[in-house]
Parts: sequence; C-alpha cells; structure tokens
Amino acid sequence: MTNKFEQRQGLTQSEVEQRKQQGLQNNYEENVAKSTKDIIYDNVMTLFNFLNFAIAICLFFVGAYSNLAFLAIIIVNMVMGIYQEIHARNLVQKLSIVAKESVRVIRDGQEHDIDTKELVMDDIVVISAGEQVPSDMEVIEGQAEANEALLTGESDLIEKHAGDVLLSGSFLASGQVYAKVIHVGADNYAVKITAEAKVHKPIQSELINSIRKVSKFTSVVIIPLGIILFLEGFLIRDAGMKSSVVASAAALLGMLPKGLVLLISIALTTGVVKLAKKRILVQDMYSIETLAHVDTLCLDKTGTITEGKMKVQKVTVLHPEYQENFPQIIGSYLAESTDNNITMQAIRDYFEVSNRYGAVKNLAFSSERKWGAIEFNEVGTVYLGAPEKLFSKEQMPNELFIAQENGYRVLMMGIANSPLNEEEMPYITPLAVLEIDDPIRQNANETLAYLREEGIDLKVISGDNPVTVSNIARRAGLYGYESYIDLSTVQTEAQVRKAVHEYTVFGRVTPQQKRIIVRELKDNDHVVAMTGDGVNDVLALREADSSIAMAEGDGATRQISNLVLLDSDFTTLPDVLFEGRRVVNNVTKVASIFFIKTIYSFILSLVCAFTAVAFPFIPIQITLIDLAIEGYPAFFLSFESDKRKVKGKFLPTALKNASVNALLVVVNIIAVYLLGQKQDLSQMDTTTLMYYLLIGISCMAVVRACLPFNPLRIFLTVTTIGGIYVAAMLFHHILEINFLTQQTLPLFIIIMVINIIVRIFIGLFQLKRVGKTLREL
Repeated sequence: MTNKFEQRQGLTQSEVEQRKQQGLQNNYEENVAKSTKDIIYDNVMTLFNFLNFAIAICLFFVGAYSNLAFLAIIIVNMVMGIYQEIHARNLVQKLSIVAKESVRVIRDGQEHDIDTKELVMDDIVVISAGEQVPSDMEVIEGQAEANEALLTGESDLIEKHAGDVLLSGSFLASGQVYAKVIHVGADNYAVKITAEAKVHKPIQSELINSIRKVSKFTSVVIIPLGIILFLEGFLIRDAGMKSSVVASAAALLGMLPKGLVLLISIALTTGVVKLAKKRILVQDMYSIETLAHVDTLCLDKTGTITEGKMKVQKVTVLHPEYQENFPQIIGSYLAESTDNNITMQAIRDYFEVSNRYGAVKNLAFSSERKWGAIEFNEVGTVYLGAPEKLFSKEQMPNELFIAQENGYRVLMMGIANSPLNEEEMPYITPLAVLEIDDPIRQNANETLAYLREEGIDLKVISGDNPVTVSNIARRAGLYGYESYIDLSTVQTEAQVRKAVHEYTVFGRVTPQQKRIIVRELKDNDHVVAMTGDGVNDVLALREADSSIAMAEGDGATRQISNLVLLDSDFTTLPDVLFEGRRVVNNVTKVASIFFIKTIYSFILSLVCAFTAVAFPFIPIQITLIDLAIEGYPAFFLSFESDKRKVKGKFLPTALKNASVNALLVVVNIIAVYLLGQKQDLSQMDTTTLMYYLLIGISCMAVVRACLPFNPLRIFLTVTTIGGIYVAAMLFHHILEINFLTQQTLPLFIIIMVINIIVRIFIGLFQLKRVGKTLREL
C-alpha cells in the first residue's frame, strides 16, 4: 500500500521517463475508426461491385467496349463512397481532438493536468465526480461512488474506498479519490468494451438492410440466369459469342440497382454536413435515419429545457441559533466537500469557502441518495440535499413550497447532533433553504410547441423535485406539464412502467428508472430519442434508439451518444429530427424509380429463359436509363426538404410503388414483340419501339415522384423527358436503335396513351383504398 507521503509526492520526473522507456505508458491507441485502407477495401470489395465487374470483364473480352459505359456509375459510386466515409471519419477525429480529456496527476509533489495518454504505471491520480477513469487504478485515499454502467450495464453505484480498484471506462458519480495507476494501455480491463462504448452501439439501418436483402436475392438468381441466357443465345439461337454475352449482360445489369446505394450514402452524408453547419455533430451517419422514425422524445430538464447555468437566487436561514455563523458552516461544508456538479458549483459561486470547522467524516452527494453530509467537530453533522429525502413533510417550511411552485430548484441544509451514519438517518433540524434558478432556454416554448405539432410525444425526466420540474415545464410551455409524478415514491419496476403511460413529467428519477422509462416506451413500439448531459443519463442514453448529448455535459454522455449538440442548444432538436425525415422520405420516394428496372429485368429474364428469346435491350441502353432517368432527377429530389412523418416500411413501399410501372414495361415489351411479328416489323424497329416505350414508362415514374409540382420538379420533369429522348436520337448509333418511323410512331403514341390512362386509373384506385383504410382507422 502506498503511504501518504508517497501519495502526496507522486512519481519523480526521472521515474516517469524510466517507465515510458519501459513501455509502461497509457498511450495504447484504440483506433476504432477505419483506416483509409479499410475504407477503400470495404467500398471496392462488395457483392454489387463483384457482379458488375464480372459482367464488365465478359463484355471486354468479346469486344463490346461501348457497352462498358455503366462502369462509370460503379466507379463514381466507389469514389463517392470512399470520399464521404473518409470525410466523416476525419470529422469525428477532429471532435475527438477538441474534446480530448485531461487528468490531474501528482508528480514531484505538485498537481499537473496532463493528457490521459501521458499517464504511466504507478502515477498518482486525483479523480473527482463526473470524471472518467482513464486507466485501471487502486484507490489509496478518499471515498467515491463509481458508475460502471459502460462496463457492466448495471446502474447501481459502487462505493470505492482505499484498496478498491477503479476500472478504466467507469465514471465517478460522486466523491473524490487519490488513486494509483495499476494497468496501462492494452492491459487495462475491458479495453474492447470501452472502445465499443465510445464507437456507440450498432445502429440497425432499414435502408441498408433493404439493400442487403435485394443484393442477397440478386446474387442467388443472377449467376444461374446469366448462364441460362448465354447458353440459349449461343447454342439455341446461334447468336454468336458477342451477341449472347451482350444480351445476357443487359439482363443481369438491369437487376442491380447500382445508383441506389450511392443515393442513400449521399443523402445521409448530406444530412451530416447540414447538421454540422448547425453545430450538431453526427457520430454515426445511420443514426440520422433512426431519427426519422422517432415519435417520442425524452428530455432531461437541466441543460435541455433550461440553460444548465445554475445560480443561487435566495438563501433563507431557518434556525435563529445558526443565523450568525451560517456562512462559516456552509463555507466549511464547501471546503470539505468533494462534490463538483453544476448545483454545487452554483453554491460555491455564491458563498465564500471557510475553514472554520474541521471535518471528521465526509459522505459525498449521491444521485441515488439525493443528499450528502459532513460531520464537523464543533457543530455536528451537516446535511445538504433534496428536502423530501432529509425531512418529514411537517418539517418543511412554506418558503420551500413557494420556491418549488415558482419553478426553482430547492435544496435544504440541515444539522444533527449525532455522528454521521449512512445506514441510519437521525433526526435532522432544518437549517436553511437554498433557492437555485436555472433559466429557461430562449425559444424553448416555440421548440416544444413545434415538436408536439409534428407528432412528437414529449416527456420530461429529471432527478429534481417533480413540482419544480412541472413548473419549469409550465414556464417552457410544455403540454401536459400538470401531469407529474415523484418516482421516489414508486417501489417496483411494474409501477414505473405503468406510470410511463399516465404522466408527462417525471421527478426524482434514478438512473435505473430512466432506463426503465425508455425500455417501456420501446416495448410499446415507440421509437425513442433521449437527450442528456449527466452521468446519470448514461444508461437511458444507451437504451434509447437515438441518443443526443450536450457538449457542455459530462464526457460519458458525449462518448456514447449518436449525436452531440456542440452548442448545447436544445432548440436545434427540430432540425435533427426533420433532417432524418428528409433523408428517409426522399430516398423512399425516389427508390421506386430504381426498383422499376430491377423488377422488369428479373421478370423479362425469366420470360426470355423459358421462351429462348433474346433479352430485348443491351447494356449501353440500360446505362442511359441509369444516368438520365434514375440518377439525374433522383439526385436533386433527394436534397428537398420533407418534414412529413415517416409512414410504412422502406422496401415494401418502394417495391409497391415500382411494381405497376415495372409490370407495364413487361406487358409493353411482350405486346410489341407480338405486334412486330404480326406486322412484319424489322428487328431494329421493334427494338427501337420497345426502348422508346421503356423510356416513356420510366419517365412516368419520374413524373409521379415529382408530384406535387413546384418550379424545381417541373424543371426536372421537363429536362428528364426531353433530355433522354434527345440523347436517344443523338446517340442512336451507339445505342443500336433507330428513329421512330411512320409505322412505329403511331404505335408508340397509342401504347403510351394507354399506359398513361392505365397508370392514372391504378393510381386513383390506390388512393381510394388508402382513403378507405384511413376512414376505417
């Protein structure tokens, strides 16, 4: 055991250098971010890229060079993905530099603030409430309560005394200790667990999972179908090697929604950039998508609705006997207390520290107990904390109730003649009432009202007195502020879960109860976002679907949250929520344009496989569709604002919207094929008519995605339709088509009119069914 002299002296500089040379330094790099090599590998070595490059190799070997244009989309896809991911990684690394944690050590008898990486074995470290333990340590003096939630998932605070071990990654919830470093770097307990906590829990992305499903399906069918189509062309139709490869390649390329993955990545990255400009750091790109589905927002009062800048407004001394020496009593309490939360900081700013009375025993404030105490030689034991935890209702003065009704945070100080005993509370005489104000954030009223209008259910969760919290919620304009409960009176988890559905404001909430509240909401199919700024919010933040931390809060909350509000400005929350809606709604809206080609290519491939007829299109024709109809309008539409609440699942919605147009394409191709045989149309005229109809039906999907029209959407519609038909005519030699003739032009007009009428009729029928369903609901 280290003696007190060694503790106060710490290591000498020569001992520090000696340990660094021995490699006993805490500079192990938990490089959880991807390296540039890994990013390039992950973006290049994908199933989509493998299939596309395999098709490209086949086309190259048969000399179909003009049909290799689709590789431009694949390459742009890869380059954009690599660039955006490196950019996002660098953004997070910059934040890590800004938020770099330091630690207080004792060396050569002096306290120094150093970077946690500069710690060496046997360093003596001073750790206080709210600070993270940077390395495994043994407590040598002092007392504290450690929150090991990041390591164990348990919210119970664990008392630490001399001889106990503090685990790296845990946080001190109260108290202050001197501790000696016993492990450094990779030898620290659960380095992998703490690394996982800092990277955040994995987010389930519906968009990415949907793409994986499509990828998995196409990978199963694309290879056997490709072989069948090639063999039919080469052996049965005797079309030759080049024609057989080209026709098969077109069928397979059509099934791959090449641009959709890129579009999702661009939409999410755009969201990251937009939020960054508003001083909101997104630490997980896919958490933006999760935000789109949020329907319940749990707000921590302090630092969220209020500014989190506590200031003592009034102090009322209740006991005449202590009126004169009260400043010395509270000054001595502050001198001996190791508590350093924002409430204690406000009290320290208001009173002068005194050393009038010497402390015998110190019990730090605990968020579980909601009080702290110090035993002094001359005056007895002084208690400071939540009034209802220290005094009976009969002992509480009117000043307390008036202050609570005005929305002030109220602490009471009491005094007892008996020695300090945590296990058995003595009779405590009320000494003083401390009224502490935390101003409401500017524009909080408008923000809360706006969120409610947008269908977000709001709940306020706080460790403060519920009357105080309710009145602050009233001042902030929160709907349902009068519906509050004191969870310190609730004994069981079942009672907490029941209260979730009956109340809006929750006071005296423990860290474990906060987590239960979030769990109950999730168990009832709510998508929950949670804001927090304190160590006591860590468990609930980890439990929430989307966690949002204040930059001014504790390091624990910043590290585990999906998003960090760099200005700690609660009023930016609508921007966060609606950015998620924009991404999901816009991607869902335009995804149907991409899936049309996937569906009709699959169906036509099956038809061709069973009939031994060649696939009607070639890769270069499909590439023009990719660029002009899928890529161009979808790219610009994905940037539009869309704050509507997300409805339905992404993949079923996108496939349903695409299926009508895809089936129209199949019917049109079969009809033209039969008409061509009946009217003796040449192969070139038949292919041209098919391709022009394919363009027309695809453009119908663009028009539908652009409804209702605005100037941008009108421009996109006109330029898409006009542009692709002009491109088809200008590059007809490359596309291996012709102009419409006197014989095929009337057929094109008639069939397109029928297509438009059928599509409108089906659209009206779908709207009627939706309206009927809504009326039934």
